[in-house]
Amino acid sequence: MAITSRQNPIVSRFRDAANGDGASVLLDGAHLVADAIAANAAIALAAVTTVSRAKPEIAAIADSLAQRGVEVTTVGVSVMNAISPVRSPAGIVAIADRPARALADVFARGVPLVAVAIDVQDPGNVGAIVRVAEAAGASGVVAAGASADPFGWKALRGSMGSALRLPVAGSADAEAAIDEARRRGCRIVATVPRGGTPVFETDLSGPVVILVGGEGPGLRPAIAAAAGVRVTIPMQPPVESLNAAVTAAVILYEAHRQRQYSLFKRVRY
Repeated sequence: MAITSRQNPIVSRFRDAANGDGASVLLDGAHLVADAIAANAAIALAAVTTVSRAKPEIAAIADSLAQRGVEVTTVGVSVMNAISPVRSPAGIVAIADRPARALADVFARGVPLVAVAIDVQDPGNVGAIVRVAEAAGASGVVAAGASADPFGWKALRGSMGSALRLPVAGSADAEAAIDEARRRGCRIVATVPRGGTPVFETDLSGPVVILVGGEGPGLRPAIAAAAGVRVTIPMQPPVESLNAAVTAAVILYEAHRQRQYSLFKRVRY
């Protein structure tokens, strides 16, 4: 029998996860829940509507969850509307343990290529940075300073599951993240809207940490000044700046291109 009362305790559990209770994350939608299963995330509870359970894709996900011992509860549409924070719920939501990642984890894969988002407050931008970082072969992402929580439900949806696979760490102190990068032998590359070395003339082939500032003000002047390299993306006037996630994408893919070219040269010659 489906749960139809919004007063049921299950509603509070999902709302607490959506509001960021610090211990769990909310997975909203079939794609994200399936990604969590594939990533072996520790899923504690799931909810589906009667209508959505009849759909083959969601039925398969619900069955997979049940086989893993996850409680899958059927809820009414009004309850789904209460527990899902999105305007048009997809019909399946789940709660999983928040991934535990330390700063050291983002530097653990090969030659580090790390994006550090500093004071990026839009969760959609944070999620998009995580997504493009995984796509470009980065070793990890740090959400530092006043950045949005990379495991908040909006950021998770923006990352399209990348945050469940790629090492992503938070750091209240941006300088601590930068100090860790220096200890790891990484070049610190700060993104600035003007006055820096053009990104396509910058060597990004070695261990690199890319600092991306928040919407509007960008990186704090002291952080940009302390970086070993300041890079600028060439822009045709009258455009003066790019979105934080777009900035990260351009530079991460230039780093990816350089690394692939260096690998090609080593293999060929």
